[in-house]
Amino acid sequence: MVEADESPADACAREIREELGLSMPTGALLCVDWVPPSPPWDGGLMFVFDGGVLTPDQIATMRLCPDELDRFDFVELERRGDVLIPRLARRVAAAVTALGRGGVYLEDGTAPSTR
Repeated sequence: MVEADESPADACAREIREELGLSMPTGALLCVDWVPPSPPWDGGLMFVFDGGVLTPDQIATMRLCPDELDRFDFVELERRGDVLIPRLARRVAAAVTALGRGGVYLEDGTAPSTR
């Protein structure tokens, strides 16, 4: 979540620091996804930034925030549907497609022109 007076890019860097123990710059914007309300949650904008490729040293120094995460896993893109809900799987696919091409706009994980 973006805190008061914090940009989405700064929030991303902070969350990575808090949840994974890594300090790294926020890369290029890959997508903005508008998510409709789904009680008890309000709707909102989800930003996905390019995090680059983690080095073996970064992976070895990752420390999970126990209040937020209990594990992590690296999953092949083709298996995203096995571990993510459909909306998130669509968002990840769109973000990967946007690498090097500029960001995309989505609504509920789908480009409005493809609905």
